[in-house]
Amino acid sequence: MGTIRVILAEDHALMRDAIKLVFDGVEDVQLVGEVANGHDLLPLMRQVEADFVLLDVQLPGADGLECLAALAKHYPQVKVAMLSAVDDQQVIESAFRRGASGYILKSVNPYDLPGAIRQIVEKTVIHLPVAGNNSAAAATLPGGLSAKEIAVLAELAHGHTNKQIAASLWLSEQTVKFHLRNVYRKLGINSRTEALRYAYEHDLTALAPA
Repeated sequence: MGTIRVILAEDHALMRDAIKLVFDGVEDVQLVGEVANGHDLLPLMRQVEADFVLLDVQLPGADGLECLAALAKHYPQVKVAMLSAVDDQQVIESAFRRGASGYILKSVNPYDLPGAIRQIVEKTVIHLPVAGNNSAAAATLPGGLSAKEIAVLAELAHGHTNKQIAASLWLSEQTVKFHLRNVYRKLGINSRTEALRYAYEHDLTALAPA
């Protein structure tokens, strides 16, 4: 994997400065542009070549979810990770449904962001169709699960704890629990043991590193 070119969409100057400071010391993750509001994001995307967008959920102008939908439509090859100060399940679900590849809380140590970006770019699961973007593709996912739910289930199949799954997928433990509840509901099961059995029967273990 070569250099990952990142655009930062964040309205708080201190947060932008902290992230820029971190990226200045990283060779394989390069910040190629930044915006402080949603209206400026798509024009910047047309001016620079980017592989990844770090996108604040609450942006002035066009908010993060609006921007996410526009990016999914016009730049589907670009990975997007949401930045949020709030661990809100409805927002998380909406972000994944609109095509987000990751959801990172702003409480994260900024020095962990390059690693998070690498993991999101390299994860096999992010190449799966995301439910909501393509209904025909989504219908082919086992059990009607979304790509993120399959990612969590694949990690679970390797014996990972909720904490380990959260670290691997760059989610909060609360978000992992939220996805697991959805998995149980959709599959009509009630335990991790049943979830493991389903993962093995559908060969989902290949979707996560051991």
